[in-house]
Amino acid sequence: MEHPPPRRLHRSLPAFLIAGSLAAACQPTVKVEAPKEPITINLNIKLDAEVRLKIEDQAKQDIKSNPDIF
Repeated sequence: MEHPPPRRLHRSLPAFLIAGSLAAACQPTVKVEAPKEPITINLNIKLDAEVRLKIEDQAKQDIKSNPDIF
């Protein structure tokens, strides 16, 4: 296998460097930004648990006061 003359190698090296730089510059980038609106956290689970506890307490009182219900 014959090697190219040194002059030809010196001419093609800058072209390869430029092509490599352009290829590296075209890589996709990912930008991470803070949201423009505040984050909302829905607390329905907590409210639902409070409602269930109140109903459960009321049911226990009703069963104690009327044991013949069931």
